[in-house]
Amino acid sequence: MATVTATGEIVRRRIDQNLLTALIGAAGGFAFGHWAGNRIAAGYLNINGASGQNDVAVVLSLVLGVLGFLLGIGALNYPIAKVFGREPAQEPQESGFGRYLRFTTDHKVVGMQYLFTVFLFFFTAGLLAMGIRTELLYPTNHIFGPGTYIEIVGEHGTMMMMMASSAVVGPLGNYLVPLMIGSRRTAFPRIEAMSFWLFASGYLVILTALPMGGFPTGWTGYAPLQTEAVGGMDSYLVGFIVVGLGMILAGFNLMVTIIHYRAPGMSWTRVPIFVWAIISTCVLLTLATPTLAIACYFGILDRTALTAFYVTERGGSSFLWENLFWFFGHPEVYIMALPGFGIVGELVPVFTRKPLFAYKVAAAGMIGVTLLSFFVWQHHLFDSGIDPDMRPLFMLTTELISVPTGFIFLVILGSLWKARIRLSSPMLFCMGMILNFLIGGISGVFLSDVPVDVTLHGSFFVMAHFHYTIMGGLIFALFAGVYYWTPKLTGRIMNERWAKIHFYAMFAFFNLTFFPLFIVGMLGQPRRVFEYAANLQVWNDFSSVSAFCLGASFLIPVANFAWNVIIEPRRSEANPWKSYGLEWKTATPVPYYNFDRIPIITNDPYHYGEPDALPVADIPVPVRAAGAYSAAGVGGGGGGTREGDAPVDP
Repeated sequence: MATVTATGEIVRRRIDQNLLTALIGAAGGFAFGHWAGNRIAAGYLNINGASGQNDVAVVLSLVLGVLGFLLGIGALNYPIAKVFGREPAQEPQESGFGRYLRFTTDHKVVGMQYLFTVFLFFFTAGLLAMGIRTELLYPTNHIFGPGTYIEIVGEHGTMMMMMASSAVVGPLGNYLVPLMIGSRRTAFPRIEAMSFWLFASGYLVILTALPMGGFPTGWTGYAPLQTEAVGGMDSYLVGFIVVGLGMILAGFNLMVTIIHYRAPGMSWTRVPIFVWAIISTCVLLTLATPTLAIACYFGILDRTALTAFYVTERGGSSFLWENLFWFFGHPEVYIMALPGFGIVGELVPVFTRKPLFAYKVAAAGMIGVTLLSFFVWQHHLFDSGIDPDMRPLFMLTTELISVPTGFIFLVILGSLWKARIRLSSPMLFCMGMILNFLIGGISGVFLSDVPVDVTLHGSFFVMAHFHYTIMGGLIFALFAGVYYWTPKLTGRIMNERWAKIHFYAMFAFFNLTFFPLFIVGMLGQPRRVFEYAANLQVWNDFSSVSAFCLGASFLIPVANFAWNVIIEPRRSEANPWKSYGLEWKTATPVPYYNFDRIPIITNDPYHYGEPDALPVADIPVPVRAAGAYSAAGVGGGGGGTREGDAPVDP
């Protein structure tokens, strides 16, 4: 056994599997898949027969490209070794920048990998958004053709949705949840790492849509356009499946971790509200995402095997796609919104120095949102031929879901009531999220009403509502979390003055960009159309210029992070915000196994302003043996134990 393990270590050192080998594997898999697909389906045309596209070759090249990527990064080493009856080599506890380019089972490294990849998604999709607003500067003079414009719109929406689905659960969920519940690791470290590399490979897959002609459907992928599109549509379908598998694995892993790996004494009434938000989101990820994966699989079969799931003229129905897609698509909205509420609920007590108002009501609201989100999907079909008798039911369920959402909102407002608020940069972003989500929520109530929705469906009003809900909610909350937890994640702190400048610029230009779109939507401007009435040019130009300024505002946090965390590091205090959260009770940088001894939870983390309250946790101090594990840095190994002394380094 030891010999096999040693041999595995030698092989691992000779073949250093990292991002470079993953990209080489992806290129090899893509090329082989394309060759094999052309051999398997020589002369085959896609369903419409117009483009001459061999969809079998395209799909096979994308699938084998993802498989080559996973092989190259080392994600499949463990199962392959087990299949051949060998003992897999243990991943070493690495340090340095290189660990972020490798397959690692340390949840803290995975969290940081997610964080930078999420912002890579966001940056790419943001550049595409600038292209959209550039085109809309003129009502009839065009920079792009209609095909290119809809390709940009679809790519932007799809990448933003992929990013937003994991924007909080991926980086902050994976990094912080084990710390916040007193665990040394997640339940399934290799599944956690696999979820990230699927997420990253999904980004590459959807990028391939650009050179293959894009897709004419927007991010919703509607049939029958889906079955008539060129090869970029295959990238859309395969990309969503790959990212969806990553979402399922991430949700399952964190859900099991929260249920089974909480420290002694952490009852459900002592679980941090951020953790409540994550487990609610994980339920949605685990139960709703398979529907999207199946829907995309049916679409691939229609395009490669000539089935007819969505082909009406051969007995299928395009409404099947709409129902399957939105059965995922509306829980998806809360997959993005709930983590944002969790961040705000976690931060507000810290900066008001008050206990979280009505904690149990907030937790109940998150559970209510999770349950009701599965009963509202057909409000997206109000204007798509839905049985009129079904409209009142889905109008009712859509309006009902605002009740548990309102519970969460009122808990946050109650925590702000009569508080002496410290307007540090994380708190400013929380306040911005509250206001933006309020506007998005109010406009959503209008859209839940059938007559209003029939009038405004497909207009810029809906697009403005969606951006206020997701970008105005999730992205503002994400920045609040990043500014708040960066001292924990890196041991460095960003410049507070520039963080506040970032907030004011982002908040102002966000509202100046998207609020005018409510107006042009009310005046009849449709989405995904690059020509519009000349009388709407002033509003569109105003929105476009504001969008360029909004895009420029994102350079501020990039420069702030690069200078104060990387180039000229500003060391942070151990707990700069004076938080009671359990994640701040560990050393910084966080030790590989998080806690030398599992803490015993004695109180909730929100007893601010209560001088006689018990501390959050009793963390025993172990007696260290010579050579015992040191809390200096994190690495890329796997596993850990839930009880007993800290492990000893080999």
